[in-house]
Amino acid sequence: MSHLSNEQLASLKKALLERKKELEQHFSQNGEENSLLGDSLRNSTGELSSADNHPADTGTETFERSRDLAINRSLSEELSDIEAALQRMKDGTYGICVVSSQEIPYERLEAVPYTPYAVEHAPPRESFSDRPVEEEVMTAPPAGAGRNRQEHSGRFDDAGAWDAVEDYGSASSPVTPPGQDADKEEL
Repeated sequence: MSHLSNEQLASLKKALLERKKELEQHFSQNGEENSLLGDSLRNSTGELSSADNHPADTGTETFERSRDLAINRSLSEELSDIEAALQRMKDGTYGICVVSSQEIPYERLEAVPYTPYAVEHAPPRESFSDRPVEEEVMTAPPAGAGRNRQEHSGRFDDAGAWDAVEDYGSASSPVTPPGQDADKEEL
């Protein structure tokens, strides 16, 4: 016999079925878009080539695509969890922790109706505070970066920006290494 009343079970089942319907509608409405996410970037964007695109456009498309894939994966997992919860309702094991076999409080089931775990036995959530390994390399500025910043008495603003970058040349002048006269040509 379940520790949940018939009204509680009915309410939870209704919530599960409503959420299941929403998720199934998401996947059916976005069916063609979702199937394109697995294709190559060229096929999913409809472009013949990505060579004519600005790198930022390609980066944006890649970001959007990976975000959409992550969202779909999360929603698909939630749909599987809901189907498993509905099956536990049929089996008569709904509301019982799969780890400890203790009753899951109704309040927890109201918050997360598809959970098979009591709070103390729930697996740890994935941490998104981990940063990409590439950022470890990016902590030090490139060699020579900000070389002239110290000459500006600790202050670097727009007024001193040209002084800091003029050694590297511009679109209208050739790049001349510091200390070499621009008028002298080497053969």
